[in-house]
Amino acid sequence: MEPQIIPDPIDRMQREHLAIAVILTLATGCDNVAWEGLELRLNPPTSSSAISSAQSVITPDLADEEQSLGIPQRPILLSGKRTGSTAKLTAVGEVNGNSLKKISNQGLRSETTGDFSLGLITQGSEWVLFSEGVRIGRMIAQEVSIDDSFCTLRPTISGIVELVSEASDVEQLIALPIDVAGSRSFQPYTAYRHNYNQRVASLALASEVIPSVGAEWPPSILDSRTDIHAFQLPGEPRQAIAATFLHQDRMITSPPEPGAYSLFVMGDATSGTYEVSYMWYRLAESQGKGVPRYLDHIDWNGDGSEEILLEIFGSEDRWFAGLARQDSKWIRSFEDSCNSATKEK
Repeated sequence: MEPQIIPDPIDRMQREHLAIAVILTLATGCDNVAWEGLELRLNPPTSSSAISSAQSVITPDLADEEQSLGIPQRPILLSGKRTGSTAKLTAVGEVNGNSLKKISNQGLRSETTGDFSLGLITQGSEWVLFSEGVRIGRMIAQEVSIDDSFCTLRPTISGIVELVSEASDVEQLIALPIDVAGSRSFQPYTAYRHNYNQRVASLALASEVIPSVGAEWPPSILDSRTDIHAFQLPGEPRQAIAATFLHQDRMITSPPEPGAYSLFVMGDATSGTYEVSYMWYRLAESQGKGVPRYLDHIDWNGDGSEEILLEIFGSEDRWFAGLARQDSKWIRSFEDSCNSATKEK
């Protein structure tokens, strides 16, 4: 039975402005949650009540009109962070198979009021939350705004999050709409932390790639590593690693120094030792700054194969990119066209 909090306690929690995230405690055979003297019964969600009334049935004529406005016709992927009891999630793009499709800014009515003609991103819309590839909770949008820190204006929602107890410390979140992800089951959640052997392996991977791409050797390969993550993909016998190495640059939106480059490497240990499974070398002078950072992995289109979401830092803005498997190899399945670092208004 899928967990859902009945409305009255949620309304009470919102009025009292909780300082901590609501935690869903899931137990086999028991769908009740005890919280500060309250007993909350977890009931199956209704198919329509959790969706805002703004998401009414679209007639064919309205559908054509909304398509011309650039209104999403596919599920939208969100990404963001939780701070305390709330999260702020930004639209990444429309799910389009293993890739993502950019959300057109023509669907944004007002930059100042946050009034959207996007039928799926509204106050009251419900979103399923994921981390480390598994479902860990939900969020209902309480506020809708626009994030202009990316190279294109992006719809953003904020709201109180509800998480399973073992994911109470999660900060980085990915979300999909309830109507497409509500049927996905809760799986055991594990937070992965890179260990000494994996850190050493990441240095070995970078040391292998740097001469192969003709990059300048950094003064210290260890000091050039600015980010590293360990993660477990479903069906794989061992954890994978992803790391970013920088030369003459920083993992923020800032101009690069002369000779700057970024190197993103992934490695898997299916054969017992870590081998390069994907690499992305980018020389800032010829390609523009674009520093990749691993965010998380998720099967966003539900086809049984995981995709990986990356955040990219440019000279003035941020954007997103994604990796997907093709013929057992990782490829870059999409990247926002933001090299010009010009916002679309």
